Amino acid sequence: MYKYEFFNCLDSLIADAKTAILATVDDDGRPKMRWMTPTTLKDRQGFIYSVAAKNSKKIDELSKNPKVEWMIQSRALDRIINIKGHINIIDNPSMKTEILQSIGKRLNVFWKINLENTEFVVLETVLEEAVYFEPMKGRTERIGFGEGDK
Repeated sequence: MYKYEFFNCLDSLIADAKTAILATVDDDGRPKMRWMTPTTLKDRQGFIYSVAAKNSKKIDELSKNPKVEWMIQSRALDRIINIKGHINIIDNPSMKTEILQSIGKRLNVFWKINLENTEFVVLETVLEEAVYFEPMKGRTERIGFGEGDK
């Protein structure tokens, strides 16, 4: 699979599912998984974006260990992508506005959970490697995002 095909598939899965699971590493070195609302931006391929409360435990954990893994799947479970990468925490008004324009309507749960803590930051995941699955077809494909990968 070429990178452009992968990015089209990723956009399609996010549009279908509207949510994904993000795995981080907690202070004890254990995995911690959370439902998130991801998005991509057309002019920034190679990244997944989401938001988090500025003073959350998640931000504290990511500051110490930015390595993450996403799992995004279609509602029918016929297409699944696992993505490894690292997160940059961005506190930039312009970037916040752009991300809110993309996913703001889907952040109902985020705002309910963060009634008292409305300050947020953007989580920018830099994609390093992905595995694409079509379980019913027995198809598995690895996609790298390094310089030598196509």
